[in-house]
Amino acid sequence: MSDEKRLHRIAVISDSHGPVRPDVLEHLAGAELILHGGDIASQKVLDALNQIARVVAVRGNCDKEWAEALPREVLLELYGKKIYMVHNKKHISKKAEGADLIIYGHSHKYEDRQTDGQRFLNPGSCGPRRFGAAATMAMLEFTVGNDCEEKTNSPAAAMEMRVEKIDLTEAAGAADGNLRQAVELVVRDLQRGKTLDQIVKARRLNRELTEQICQIYFTHPGIDVQGVLDRIEIAGL
Repeated sequence: MSDEKRLHRIAVISDSHGPVRPDVLEHLAGAELILHGGDIASQKVLDALNQIARVVAVRGNCDKEWAEALPREVLLELYGKKIYMVHNKKHISKKAEGADLIIYGHSHKYEDRQTDGQRFLNPGSCGPRRFGAAATMAMLEFTVGNDCEEKTNSPAAAMEMRVEKIDLTEAAGAADGNLRQAVELVVRDLQRGKTLDQIVKARRLNRELTEQICQIYFTHPGIDVQGVLDRIEIAGL
């Protein structure tokens, strides 16, 4: 019997809330399965993910009529490990009893802890950055013997299951600097009485971004640049 080992990578994401960010797509490209903890946003997002790898997803509180066919909870087995998924950890049911790993989302906050022999994982939000919160996801790594079946539903138990946290915010550091500069320019122009069209034309900025900055500025009297940055949502950052 061979003692060689194979590594299988399973992506864990949640709360994408719309089109998947380019940096997330880069990490998903190396996964053989994608587990989504809910708040997907639309069938188009789910279809796009399925083009990368097979997706197992649960329905989030923001997934409305289009997602009626999605389950609220899922129990599956990957390389001998039982994995339970639900969007909100407050809704964990008895189905989770005996699961090796419990995956959930909703809070947008990364969490990885062990309790009573079970591992609890919230990959955080991989969607638009909100209110300065970090953007994160996770990758499960299963190490199995080379003589085992290579399918994710193989009854052969993994020799090891490891969880890797992927900090997407850290990778976006350089882009953050560009965003701050854009906000500073727009705020300065608004204070000088410039219109949206004038700012977009003069600064050659993305119109959607500029509109969002303007909306935040006008709906929050007295707000400064940092205040705008804390409230802005950019799908690509």
